[in-house]
Amino acid sequence: MPQTDIATTLTDLLFTPDLDLDEAADGHFASDYRQRTDDRWDDRQDFLAHIAHLRTIVTSGSIQVHDELVDGHRYADRHTVNITKTNGSTVRIEVYLFGEFAPGGRFRRIEETTLMLDGTEDGRNLGSAR
Repeated sequence: MPQTDIATTLTDLLFTPDLDLDEAADGHFASDYRQRTDDRWDDRQDFLAHIAHLRTIVTSGSIQVHDELVDGHRYADRHTVNITKTNGSTVRIEVYLFGEFAPGGRFRRIEETTLMLDGTEDGRNLGSAR
């Protein structure tokens, strides 16, 4: 399996609604996956519950990767996510991400900090919404 990246991962998880969530997750995340977004740690199950919720409120979006670095099993990037929600509002969030790959190229761990660039107050916590 080729090594994944954040643009492909987020496209599959959030912006490809016909792709089964478990299938998308299996392609990008190791079974022991953990993620910290701002100050909250989630295991794989909690993270997928978060993504399932986002799939109910996100209608479309895109990701723009500004900087990306891969060094062996380490991954870092800075990207912007543009989201259109079911209520018609839009959110633009910049993300600073550090990650680690498991053998086989799937993410084992991601730690990220988010910064809302545009949007209403209800979009501020989109990175950890349930």
